[in-house]
Amino acid sequence: MNYLFGLIGYPAKHSKSPWIHQHFLDQQSLHGAYQIWETSPEGLKDTLSSMKKLAVDGFNVTVPYKEKVMDYLDEIDPYAEKVGAVNTVLLRDGKWIGYNTDGRGFVRSLQETYPHTRLSEKKALLIGAGGAARGIYAALLEENMQRVDIANRTKERAEALLPLNTSSASSSALSFQEAEDNLAKYDIVIQTTSVGMTPNDTAKPFALNHVKDGAIVADIIYKPFETVLLQEAREKGANILHGHGMLVYQAALAFELWTGTHVEASQLLKEFEQQLKGD
Repeated sequence: MNYLFGLIGYPAKHSKSPWIHQHFLDQQSLHGAYQIWETSPEGLKDTLSSMKKLAVDGFNVTVPYKEKVMDYLDEIDPYAEKVGAVNTVLLRDGKWIGYNTDGRGFVRSLQETYPHTRLSEKKALLIGAGGAARGIYAALLEENMQRVDIANRTKERAEALLPLNTSSASSSALSFQEAEDNLAKYDIVIQTTSVGMTPNDTAKPFALNHVKDGAIVADIIYKPFETVLLQEAREKGANILHGHGMLVYQAALAFELWTGTHVEASQLLKEFEQQLKGD
């Protein structure tokens, strides 16, 4: 079988997804290609129509289409429906089925990096309330954590995510100041905003003066490889989790959906790290 996978987004040409998925194809000795469809908003409908005619086996969706693409799908996985966004589409029996692997990709990255961490015993803080936070929030709630709080610059936006919580975990919305003041209560802190991303790589949401010793601080940004937030976390005695892991593991989950195989991502993570450090 000769697979055809791809990515739709705008902008999208900078994406590392072709490199990642080519590695997965090679690892599984599968034949195929991964193509980027960089599509402006006015061209979305036509591009998706062309992709359907090509019978693309599966594709990823990035900004700004993770919500808009749902209108064009035949079915949506219940988890993706709950999250309210799709980042992975599978062609099955002529139908497009939407999934979301973002949040679960983050959790897999966390568990692979810190395998002895029992999430059911932990309290987490999410920084940000956008699409990435939404997916990670839903995935963390699946792990039956004790508490998952959400901090955002505008507290109302954080409050809007709370109805996603149908688990036994406690959840509340916080301002950035409230989160900063109460940081010592959290075992895991996850930065999900674009604050600190290249070229504005000297910025951070707030200081980590009260971070718990030994806590895990994660940043989903992967350019720069180590954000100023992660640098500060390391200096304060916290454990850190780089953003490239989420990118690789959400891609791995998508690839597994498309092909029915299980990929090993650990070696690819090391290669990706070297590439990012080189950039």
